[in-house]
This record gives sequence, C-alpha cells and structure tokens, in this order.
Amino acid sequence: MFSLQKYCLAAALILTTLPSWAFDHTYRDWSALLVKHVRVAADGHSSRVDYQGMATDKVPLKAYLESVSAVSESEYRQWTKPQRLAFLINAYNAWTIDLVLSKYPDLKSIKDIGTIFQSPWKKKFIPLFGQERSLDDIEHGMIRTPGAFDDPRIHVAVVCASIGCPMLRAEAFTAEKLDSQLADSLRRFLADPSRNRFAAASGQLQVSKIFDWYGKDFEQGHQGFDSLKTTFARNAEQLAKAPQDRERIRQGSYKLEFLDYDWRLNDVARGGSR
Repeated sequence: MFSLQKYCLAAALILTTLPSWAFDHTYRDWSALLVKHVRVAADGHSSRVDYQGMATDKVPLKAYLESVSAVSESEYRQWTKPQRLAFLINAYNAWTIDLVLSKYPDLKSIKDIGTIFQSPWKKKFIPLFGQERSLDDIEHGMIRTPGAFDDPRIHVAVVCASIGCPMLRAEAFTAEKLDSQLADSLRRFLADPSRNRFAAASGQLQVSKIFDWYGKDFEQGHQGFDSLKTTFARNAEQLAKAPQDRERIRQGSYKLEFLDYDWRLNDVARGGSR
C-alpha cells in the first residue's frame, strides 16, 4: 500500500521539479511597488517615479529581483510566449529602477551613470539565466531578437527612466493582459502631445525619436504593423484633435519630424507628474 509518507515524498519531489509553480506570474509584489511609487499624470498619458519612495522599499524590490534571478533558462523556456515577454519587460523595468537607485539622488539622467566608454544600458549587472547581463542584453538580445516575439509595441513597454520615454505603467505586465496592455500603452504614448503631435500650421507630424530609432520594427508586418504611416493612421485620433488633421494623418499627408529626446530623469521629485 502506498503510505502517506511516500505520498508526501512524491508530492515534494513534484514541487521541486516544477519550479515554474514557484514563480508568481501575477507579479503581485512588483505591482505593489508600482502602484505605490508610480505617479500617473492627470491626462493618463505619462508618469513619473517616486525614486525616493522606491529607495525606502529597496528590500521588497530586491526580493522581487531575486525571484526573477532564481528563474532558470530551462524553466523560462517552458512558459508560454506571453509569459516570457511579460517576464522580460517587467525584469527590464525593475532593473532599470534598481540601476537608477544605485546612484540616486546624485543624477539628473540615467545617462549620468554611464561613461565615455560604456553606456548604462551596456553595464553588466543583472544576474539572469546564470550570467551577468545588461539592459541591452534583455531588450535587444532577448526581446527584439528576430523570431522571439516580433512585437514593435515593446518600445512603449520597456522604460528607460527618462521623461522622453513612454510611461511606466502603475501595474506589472502579465500574460493574461499583455496584448491589451501593449495596445493601451501605445495609445497613451501617441496621445501625449509633449512627445507626439500634429502641427497643423506646418503640416508636420512631430513624433518621438523612438520611431526614428526603431522605425524598422514597425515595418516588418508583425502584429499588423507594416509601416510607420500605418501605425500613425490607425492612431490618428490620439495624434490630433481636429477632424481635418486626423484625416491628413490617415491619408499620410504630412511631413514627418522626429522630436529631440528628453533624457532627464522621470523623477516625481523634479517636476510633479509630468
């Protein structure tokens, strides 16, 4: 007869051989930090981070990051594609905050952390999948690598701690809500006139430098994105208020201009919610 002791032993073995059960795909702890320390602007189009508050919560932040580092590559590969992408986006954003806190409050921009020889995004400080990795390794080597996810909307999800960036959401990305969260983040970003706008007088569609840097990602046909013009046409209502201006955007009747990027730290202590 199968004894209770043997049953308990078998159950314990199952739990230890299925580590994916241990990782919290709801991101409860990470979301709690975001809800507490991210300040969304009144119009809902941008946000800033209370880095001073985050610094006081360094212990739970570290605990979350340790849970991310504890995930093995083999475990990660067993997850669904939405689970993997949500995991990497959240990891990137959390380690970006951790990097800022390593020098806070003595910096005006995340770029101050870098040197003339190495940008902050190439700094190897992230223990992930058994190696020391950089933010660039996560974004370009894992998320953007061809065939991995092929979703240009990641550029409104990974946030570089700067005012020019898309907003950091006051919630974690999760597999169940990932598509709607990415779509919503794109709409919010394009609706922010400080970073994307139609200048009717000059006939210019003035958009974030992000679309210059990563324009090719929006031209591959992935997730229905086959060009920047198509992307802007679909979001004409976010980019302009006047009906005639929206129609010009839909028709592609404009001159495209890329705005300068604002690299100032997106710190709530330096200018409120915008």
